Amino acid sequence: MDSTGKPIVLTSLPSKLQEQLSDCRQEHLLKFWDVLSADEQKFFALQLSSIDFELFLRLREQKASASDKLIAPCDVVQLDDAFQSKGVASIQNGELGVLTVAGGQGTRLGWSGPKGTFPATPVTGKSLFQIIAEQIVFASKKYSVVIPWYIMTSNENDEATRSFLLDNNCFGLKRTDIFIFTQNEIPAVDAEGNMLLATKNSVAMNPDGHGGVVSALKQSGGLEEMSIRGIKHLSYVQVDNPLANVIDPDFIGLHLSDKSSQEASSKCVPKITPEERVGVFCNVAGNIEVVEYIDLPADKANQVHADGELLYGAGSIAVHLFAVDFLHRIADDLPWHLAHKKVQHVHAETGDLVSPPEPNAYKFEKFVFDVLPMAKSSLVVATKREDEFAPIKNATGQDSRTTSHQLQQARALRWLCERGVDVEEGAKVEISPLSGMSAKDLDASVLPTSIASDEVVVI
Repeated sequence: MDSTGKPIVLTSLPSKLQEQLSDCRQEHLLKFWDVLSADEQKFFALQLSSIDFELFLRLREQKASASDKLIAPCDVVQLDDAFQSKGVASIQNGELGVLTVAGGQGTRLGWSGPKGTFPATPVTGKSLFQIIAEQIVFASKKYSVVIPWYIMTSNENDEATRSFLLDNNCFGLKRTDIFIFTQNEIPAVDAEGNMLLATKNSVAMNPDGHGGVVSALKQSGGLEEMSIRGIKHLSYVQVDNPLANVIDPDFIGLHLSDKSSQEASSKCVPKITPEERVGVFCNVAGNIEVVEYIDLPADKANQVHADGELLYGAGSIAVHLFAVDFLHRIADDLPWHLAHKKVQHVHAETGDLVSPPEPNAYKFEKFVFDVLPMAKSSLVVATKREDEFAPIKNATGQDSRTTSHQLQQARALRWLCERGVDVEEGAKVEISPLSGMSAKDLDASVLPTSIASDEVVVI
C-alpha cells in the first residue's frame, strides 16, 4: 500500500533489468509477469537485480571438460609436535581465526534445521555448532587469547543459524567475536543455457559451492575485519565433522615452518577403500590438487604400495589452514565447475511444477581446495583418521550419526585409557571439548580411576 492506502502496482520491470534479460536471452523468465501481484513483482525484480548477469554470460559458455593433466601421488608430511611451539606462539599472539562452512540444511539427516544445529555427540547430543564453539572456548582460555569465529551460512539457513546461536548464548563466546556471512548464489541453467524458474516469480538459484567462501568473505568485509584484528591465518573446517581438531598447534606449527609456503596447508587421512567418497590429494602437473573421487581414474584409484596401502590414498577431510593475505590475493580467482543435477522448476510455458526424474540442469560451483595450486607451495599433512574424522553426512549407513557416535566414543575411550583410567567394555563416555582436545589436556580434569560397563560418563 502507498501512503493513501492504495495498492502499489508494478506494470513493468525496470528498463535496466529488461535490457539485461534481453542481452542474456532470458526474456522467458517474464512469462508470468502480468499475472503476478505487486508484491510478487517487487520480490522478483529484487531477485533479478541481485544476479550478476556479466558473470552469468561468462559461465554459460563454460563447458565441462575432462582433465588430461598428468596425475601422480603427492608428498605427505606426518603430523608431529616438532613445530608445536611455533603453533602455540601464533595462537597466543592472536594470529588465528576459525572459519566454518555451514550453509547446508539437515534434510539428508532427517533434520529440519541448519545442519550445524544437528545433535551430534553420543551422550549429551551437543550440536555440531556447539562442538566447534566449545573448542574455541577451550583454546581461548588455554592460550589466554581471543579467537574469532567466522561462519558462512546460506540464504536458506542464515536466520535460523543466527537465532540458534543467540538462543544458546553463543555457547560461551562473545557475540562480537562471531562474524556470520552468507554464501553467494547463482542461477541454474538448462542444457540450452536458459535460467529456470523456481516459481512464477523467482529464478532457481543454487549456492556457489564451498569454494565460494573466499569471495563471500571478501564481499562481506570478513577479510578486512580479520586484517584489522591482526588475524594472519584461518583454520578452515566444514561443520559436519565432530572430530575435527579446529585449533591444532602441531598442524599450525607445520604450516608456519620452512616445510610450507605458509599460504595453504591441508590435513589428510588414509582412504579406507578405493571407492570411498572423498577427494584425494595428488600432484597434478607439479601442483598439489584435490582430485574428486569420481574424477580419479579407476586404474589409479586401485593402485597399492608393496605394503597394500593405496598409492592414491591421501584422502581429504576438508581441514585446511589458509593465510589471510593469500586469500585476499586469490579471492576472485577460483575456477568454476559444472555439476549436472536434478532441479525442480516451473515450466516456462504452462506454469506447472516439474520434478525431473533425471538430471536436467547445470549448477555452477567453486571448490575451496582449488586454492591449493594457487599457493607458492601447499603442504599436505597426514593425521590419524580415528582421531580426526567422523563425519555426519547420511541418515544411515557409512558417515551417519551412528558411525560418528562409535568413532567419537572410541576416541574418548582411548584418551581415558592413555591417562590411566580403567574403562570396562560397554561403558558409554563423552568428553566435552571444554575438557580438552587431546588426551594430555585431560590432566587438568579430575578423572575417575575406573568406569564400569553400565556407566554413562560425561567429562
